[in-house]
Amino acid sequence: MRDPNRLDNFYTELCQIHKEYFPDWRFGQLCSNFFGWLASAKQTDLFFPEESRMLEYLHEYCEGNVSPWKKGNK
Repeated sequence: MRDPNRLDNFYTELCQIHKEYFPDWRFGQLCSNFFGWLASAKQTDLFFPEESRMLEYLHEYCEGNVSPWKKGNK
């Protein structure tokens, strides 16, 4: 069985990503847009990556999207 404590870091980092890159998006928008990118750009089924890999994908997704909130672009 996986250690359930791994989820604490995952959700903390997911929350930071959401606030930093996509604060105006609702959670469903973030999931839908990210999962669509994951399927098309990375050819990856969201069912299989471990949380640590999913965070790597999330960071890659964020860097590939221009966010007006990131890097002082408000």
